[in-house]
Amino acid sequence: MLNKFVRPKPNKTLIRVLAPVNNILFLKGLPLLRDVPGLNRIPGIRGICDIRHIDFPQTDQDRLSEICNGGKIVFITPNHPEFFTDWMLDKHVTSLTCQMAANWATHDVVNGLGKGMQKFWLANNLIAQIPGNPGPSRAYSIEWAGKGNGVLLHPEGGVGWHSNYVAPLFPGALQMARETLAEYPAGEAYVAPVVWKMVFNGDVTGRLHKECGYVEKKLRIDRDSDSGVIQQRVFNMYQVLLKRDESKWEMSIDEATSYRQRQLALIETLREKLCQTIQDSYVAEEDELLLRGARRWMREHKDDPRRKLVRDLVQTIARHESLDEYAFVNETVTQEELADHIKRIRRDYCKGTLKDTLNAFVPQAAGQRTAHIRVPEPFALHGNGGVEVDLEALRARMQDTLDEMNGEIEARGGFMRFDNPFLG
Repeated sequence: MLNKFVRPKPNKTLIRVLAPVNNILFLKGLPLLRDVPGLNRIPGIRGICDIRHIDFPQTDQDRLSEICNGGKIVFITPNHPEFFTDWMLDKHVTSLTCQMAANWATHDVVNGLGKGMQKFWLANNLIAQIPGNPGPSRAYSIEWAGKGNGVLLHPEGGVGWHSNYVAPLFPGALQMARETLAEYPAGEAYVAPVVWKMVFNGDVTGRLHKECGYVEKKLRIDRDSDSGVIQQRVFNMYQVLLKRDESKWEMSIDEATSYRQRQLALIETLREKLCQTIQDSYVAEEDELLLRGARRWMREHKDDPRRKLVRDLVQTIARHESLDEYAFVNETVTQEELADHIKRIRRDYCKGTLKDTLNAFVPQAAGQRTAHIRVPEPFALHGNGGVEVDLEALRARMQDTLDEMNGEIEARGGFMRFDNPFLG
């Protein structure tokens, strides 16, 4: 059942009714009660995502609404900096601009929580992404977009917890938009990027320290002499975890070498070991597709004795590759970036208890936040200019919009900054 695609059965009334529920229960919380000390620590009262303000200018709403109405083919592609909040903000955006849009979601959410929840998700027009069998999900998306209803999917794929960086995009939205246009050649087809950015409304370093304490205790990490400085405390956790992985995979450890050099050496060694283990036929020519090929290998070799080793290699490589070059380029980091680092460690290393499972599915923010949402100019895929649109153009427009948004927030004094410990 988990890996079986079931067609969504969108219920317009349910989708409309849930919009204000989403805004209160999941995003903004209950007015008045959300400001009462004590009560404002209860997620359902303060809003599970702890969003106090949503900055979504009317001009940006109108830009998306204009192409989402009138029978056009539209694939909406928001960035994907954090888990759970993305769903809630996506639903907020579509409730204002494209209410009946279908939304892609992971199969274990749509199908993995029982028949009752599956029925609920299908009524909300969620499309289950089935590993190794994307055909039915793509077919439904093309059909739904062809009817002029819109389809939303995150182009980055998995959550990387990197709020200032748009990762290389997956090709699904562009591919399906073009396939839909081929079936409906008289129509107009668009890929519409949406970019959002979360910013804390005040100093949350005390709560970041508290979360670090939980992670350190869970992972048996000793605090170092600089543990009173939040950025150094976060970096110490990364250093300890890197050293453990180096030891596990019998890597020579030169602590005089920079963290980044050691991390890249570990990744290269593990990639070579993975290639040797799954054999050349499963290694994609494009380096970034190696892990996808390895996951396909695991689906096709469930009884192979090498499967445990392959899974361990894939998980270790993925953990380290999620901390990419974006973490090593700037002289300073914001408290939002430090919060990202902590969430990334909790996601990758803290497992085995109900609390950890809940945190993975519904991570809690360290404090009240403002969600800034922008809609850059959509890409038209019909006409002569459509053939020139590619993934890098889409990614660049999203990154430029995110950089501009950060510049606006910075100009208003919206960021707390710290020395970047990864440059030491």
